[in-house]
Amino acid sequence: MNLALPPLLLQFAATTVLAFVLGLELHGYRRSQDEGVGFGTTRTLTLIGAAGFVLWLLDGSSPRGLYLAGLVALAAWLAVDLARSEASSAGRGALLPGVIALLAYALGPLVQTQPEWMPAALLIVAILMLAEKPMIRKLSDAMPVSEGVTLAKFLIIAGLVLPLLPDTPIPGLPSISYSKVWLAVVLISAISYSGYLAHAYVFPKASTLLTGLLGGVYSSTAATVVLARQARQDPLMARQAPAATVLATAMMYARLWAVIAVLGHRDAALRLALPFGVLFAISLGVTWLLWRRAGDAVGEPTSLGSRNPLDLPVALLFAALFVAFAALTGFVTSHFGVGGLNVLSFVVGLSDIDPFVLSLLAGHFQVSDAAVIHAVLIASGSNNLLKAGYALALSRRRGMLPAAAWLVLSLLLSLGWATWGV
Repeated sequence: MNLALPPLLLQFAATTVLAFVLGLELHGYRRSQDEGVGFGTTRTLTLIGAAGFVLWLLDGSSPRGLYLAGLVALAAWLAVDLARSEASSAGRGALLPGVIALLAYALGPLVQTQPEWMPAALLIVAILMLAEKPMIRKLSDAMPVSEGVTLAKFLIIAGLVLPLLPDTPIPGLPSISYSKVWLAVVLISAISYSGYLAHAYVFPKASTLLTGLLGGVYSSTAATVVLARQARQDPLMARQAPAATVLATAMMYARLWAVIAVLGHRDAALRLALPFGVLFAISLGVTWLLWRRAGDAVGEPTSLGSRNPLDLPVALLFAALFVAFAALTGFVTSHFGVGGLNVLSFVVGLSDIDPFVLSLLAGHFQVSDAAVIHAVLIASGSNNLLKAGYALALSRRRGMLPAAAWLVLSLLLSLGWATWGV
């Protein structure tokens, strides 16, 4: 005996249940805001959802005259109710019930025509918008207008530019395509922007140690500069600055390895897992020792500054450096071999290593895979030497010596691993 329910009945049940949940959430929202019942009770929204389902089903095919007529009638009803609410003292938030009603009316077609996750996602968004009003209001008040512009820039970088770029090789660089370069830009920008947002809005008054952690996600070099400068000005903060500086470098290893793995360089990620993992673990150990040594010192909240990592010129500069380093690496490896690549890696490590490392892994140069891994280790170690110099020169404090010493030692370990370990 077949007891399976008809698919149409299941779809209708899903529509009414989703509309009923929307009604419950809207009612709960009104109670939390001390508002009257007004338009859009739980029963009303459930019936609107059922009506949308039935009218879409009865239409059968385009042009959907019945469903569109129902939508026009609902819109007129909502307009009358909105005008009445605005004329009374109960007009606060009167637009929200109308929006929820339109979502309920759209549930029927969504359930019948779209994958299951689509109406579920719509319901989740609606519930979050109703239930998290205080958090959303707080976030809206805290976020300046410039951040909306920044988000638009990221959408341009990731959602507009990336899909338009062809997956064809760049002239002179047969192994590197336009889309591959921009994908690296998007990934680096997303990680850096996440660290920036976390520090700017989630932890605006972050402790010194947390600044090192978030700064390492954003840019370990920038975090080192900020920590060193503030250590020079604040004696209490200077006691924890060495631990935060080392923690920023630990996060550099985690961030760089994650980027390498996400971009699909699996062999390189596997080869670098052990040396990067060891350097990351030891850096955490050194961080803990320096933090214990600092004791309970608490200085002023540390800020990474207001520089946003998602400026379009910065993204274009990264892409340009990616291509330039790929061309330079190809020239060096073809004319000077592995020795020239190692020297280039050390020199580039004294600047921004991300575009160099990613271009190195993306290209197929005239050196072995092991030589490429050596170059990545040398560049990351050389970058630590740069940070050690920043830490000492900008802080002008002896307390930074242990952190600088570990950064120099990490360079030596990287060179040793590149020579004998890979």
